[in-house]
Amino acid sequence: MISTDCLRKQFGSLVAVDQISFSVGAGEVLGFLGPNGAGKSTTMKMIAGFLSPSGGRASVCGHDVETDPVAAKRCLGYLPEGAPSYGEMTPASFLRFVAEIRGLAGAERRRRLDEVIERLQLGSVIQQPIETLSKGYRRRVGLAQAILHDPQVLILDEPTDGLDPNQKHEVRGLIREMAPGKTIVISTHILEEVHAVCTRAIIIAAGRIVADDTPAGLAARSPRHDLDEVFREITIGGGRA
Repeated sequence: MISTDCLRKQFGSLVAVDQISFSVGAGEVLGFLGPNGAGKSTTMKMIAGFLSPSGGRASVCGHDVETDPVAAKRCLGYLPEGAPSYGEMTPASFLRFVAEIRGLAGAERRRRLDEVIERLQLGSVIQQPIETLSKGYRRRVGLAQAILHDPQVLILDEPTDGLDPNQKHEVRGLIREMAPGKTIVISTHILEEVHAVCTRAIIIAAGRIVADDTPAGLAARSPRHDLDEVFREITIGGGRA
C-alpha cells in the first residue's frame, strides 16, 4: 500500500532524509518516530507528494507519487504538520471545498460530510471562521478533511498535537476503528501514542532508519521493557539498540 525505495531529500548541503526504504501493508498502523529534525515530516511530505525527493522513489497503492501523482493522491488522505487550512473559511465551507476537489457529489457528498462532522465533533463550531478556532479544533478540521473521501491510505503528521487528553483518546479510538480497512502512517514524538494505536514502529535519526519492529519488540530491547528508554538509547546513539 505504501512503499519507499532509497528515498532521499537534500536541502543544499543538508541531507534531511538519507536512503530510506520501507513498505507498509493493509491493516498496519505504522508509528514513524524520531527526535526533532530527524526527517519525519520530510519523509511524510515526499510520500504524500507535497515534496519532490532528491533521489529514490515512493508509491501509494502502486502509483508512483512523482510519475502518477493524481492517482496516488486519490488513494491518500494527508494531515500535514500544523493542519494548515484557509483561516477565513468556516469548517463547513472548507470541508465542502475539499469534497468538491475530491470529486464527491450528491448524496454521497452529503453523507461523507455529515459523517466526518459527527466523528470529529465539529458541529458546535461548524460555522465559525477557522482562524478563530482553538488549536485542538483546527486539528480536528484537518483530520476531517484527511478522511473525508474515505481513502485507503492515511498519512497523519502529529494527529493529536494540541488536543486535550479526552480529545486524544477520541482520535486514537477513531484511528483504531479505521485501521482494519486502511494503511495508516502516524508521524509522532509521543511514545504513548505508539503503545495506544500502532502495530509497528520505525525510528529514524539523522535521516536514517535505525529501528523497525513492533512496539512490544522495541520495548523488549530494554531490560525494563521501557520503550522510552529504548527510544533515547537509539536516537542519542544514532544506531540500533
